[in-house]
Amino acid sequence: MITGTDRKSTRIKRHVRLRKRVAGTAERPRLSVYRSLKHFQVQLIDDVAGVTLLGLSTQGADLKGSAKNMSSSEGAKKIGALVAKKAQEKGISQVVFDRGGLSYHGSIKALAEAAREAGLKF
Repeated sequence: MITGTDRKSTRIKRHVRLRKRVAGTAERPRLSVYRSLKHFQVQLIDDVAGVTLLGLSTQGADLKGSAKNMSSSEGAKKIGALVAKKAQEKGISQVVFDRGGLSYHGSIKALAEAAREAGLKF
């Protein structure tokens, strides 16, 4: 019998490898991205203190119902711009990008580019 690995476990392995190199501080927090089949979740995390500075989701009141498919590139652009705006309100201009073991193309790339265009540096 052939046993294969599933996508979720391989993504988690990639994320663990990535997290060995990526850590956030109070001055430069980690921008963590999680994508489900229908939604995005984005957090700004200070790993030194173990505190989440900002957390947003496409299910939140700010974005709910504003795009037809929130897991698409359109939804990613909206949440990327919103997280950059809210981060700048908190005085955060630089972040470390944590793609969560996902490949950097499609909606993850759209989210990152929208955050950069809105003023975040990474």
